[in-house]
Amino acid sequence: AVVSTQSVTAAAPCAAAKPDMKPAAKKEESDDDDFDMFSDDDEVDAKPKETMAQRLKRECAEKKCAEDAEKLKSKKSLKSNVILDIKPWDDETDMAEMEKAVRAIKMDGLLWGSCQLIEIGYGIHKLRMSTCIVDELVGLYDLEDNICALEDYVQSVDTVSHNKI
Repeated sequence: AVVSTQSVTAAAPCAAAKPDMKPAAKKEESDDDDFDMFSDDDEVDAKPKETMAQRLKRECAEKKCAEDAEKLKSKKSLKSNVILDIKPWDDETDMAEMEKAVRAIKMDGLLWGSCQLIEIGYGIHKLRMSTCIVDELVGLYDLEDNICALEDYVQSVDTVSHNKI
């Protein structure tokens, strides 16, 4: 109720309250701008919040992955020069065919080099083959296993030398 003795200045506190209302209205407007009636709020709510420990674990894994990728980029591919002695079963083994079979082994990072026949004794020869391998791509034991898989020709494989290039 307004008393007749009150002047217009009594309405001033109401005017002072209006600026307080405007910022609240702006907040509501910004909330209205974010509202999308066609969006699925269930998808947003379906993701659980990431805990601090999970976030730290994820960040550590990402950092380690980035460091590993940088090491691979900066690191030159290491190569090795390997000389292998490949021994046949007996003196009747066709050494030319054995060399062709060994050279037919293909692996990424494997380059076959020179080959020579070395006499062991009693008419038996062995193949001494030189190879260049990329250490990250070719495992020396895998190469030896692939050569030994040629059971018709190969009795055993020995590594004569293994030098890093």
